Formats: sequence, structure tokens, C-alpha cells
Amino acid sequence: MILSRTELADVCNQLRTQGKNIVFTNGCFDILHVGHVTYLQQARMRGDVLIVGVNTDASVRRLKGESRPVNTEQDRAIVLDALRSVDYVTLFDEDTPLELITALLPNVLVKGGDYTPSTIVGADVVTQHGGTVEVIPLVEGKSTTNIIKTIERLG
Repeated sequence: MILSRTELADVCNQLRTQGKNIVFTNGCFDILHVGHVTYLQQARMRGDVLIVGVNTDASVRRLKGESRPVNTEQDRAIVLDALRSVDYVTLFDEDTPLELITALLPNVLVKGGDYTPSTIVGADVVTQHGGTVEVIPLVEGKSTTNIIKTIERLG
């Protein structure tokens, strides 16, 4: 389900009262590939509910350059929402998900293997509230950047 930050914060409060373990991750998820799907499946296994924060188009452009994203924020959110492993999707316009993480206060914060716990934005917020931070290994050779390079080479 795709929700606003405010709606999702309310849902998280309800889930906490039910004793649910809330997992959060975030990213651009521009061209969804097997690395993303595997990562999200593994993230979901760390709790009862998986929330995915998705960078808006403006945020992606600031982070990745004017040629990105390839897919619009709405398209990316809809595709993620269709995955069995994903329970909730929300967009965030900031360069980092810190404000979103602070609003949702997940039990588990997950990022991919290109991060370390000390470089994960919001890790301190989650751990200060009794949560954990986990790093999931990346699927070797699978990335949106590699896909774009292959398309450019073929073009």
C-alpha cells in the first residue's frame, strides 16, 4: 500500500500496539532488478512488516544527476508496492531518509552491503529507540548503474 508519511506514521503506531516488528529500508529503486528483489525479500524476513521509503524524482536527480531517474516516482512506488515482500511504500523528498525514519521509528533498519552500520543514515535514531540496524549483502553484479551502462553500450 502506498501511503503518505503522516498516514504511515499512524499505521506504524497501530502496528507497534499489536506487537509487530517493523522493518524499514529506503532507496531510489529506479530500474527494479533481481538484486533489488532479493534484497527486499531478505529485508522482509527480518520482521513482520516491510516499509520501503522511495526517493522522489527531485531527490534522485540531486543524488544521481539530471539524467535520473529513468522511471518516475509514482511508477517506482507502484512497482515496489506490487512485490509480495513489500507491505508499505512511501515517498520522501529529502536527500536522506532521516526525517522519515524519525517519524516511523522502525524496529529494524536495513541497508545493502555497500553500507556499514556506521554509515547508515538514521541508525542512531533506531538504536536509541531499542531497534537494530542490519546490512544485507548485495547480489554480485546486479545494479541499476550496470543496467544503464549495458543499455547505453547496446544503443
